[in-house]
Amino acid sequence: MAVNRLKEFLGNNNIKYISVFHSHAYTAQEVAASAHIPGRKLAKTVMVKIDGKMAMAVLSASDKVDIPLVQKAAGASKVEIASEHEFVDLFPGCHIGAIPPFGNLYDMQVIVDEKLTEQTEIVFNAGSDFELITLHYEDFKRLVKPCVASIAADN
Repeated sequence: MAVNRLKEFLGNNNIKYISVFHSHAYTAQEVAASAHIPGRKLAKTVMVKIDGKMAMAVLSASDKVDIPLVQKAAGASKVEIASEHEFVDLFPGCHIGAIPPFGNLYDMQVIVDEKLTEQTEIVFNAGSDFELITLHYEDFKRLVKPCVASIAADN
């Protein structure tokens, strides 16, 4: 998803957001450090396959996805981390490590870790390695309609 497509979607839905640019970074933790925000406040998107269908697991940058918890939340028989080559073509104009958590735009299920719902805002990659978007979590929830569950591994 190109950054402009995401911003157009937010604008068409009258969503107020803040766009923040940061120095080039690859991992979610590097992005958080570059943008001077705690890793627990930055949402990262992990692509998973739920019973063979592509989906998004969204959790704090400082957390790791727990596959059995995702499987339980989805009521699935099989869940696995998707390999890059399986989804690279699904998000044209988007950097692979910077996929925004808007699976609804691609008919994909989105499962959000419950810890992210405790925050008033959600901060996520805007599709590039140098831009973040911040918006109210309630707006994100209204647009994406994610499944909310505990999906992060205990640290």
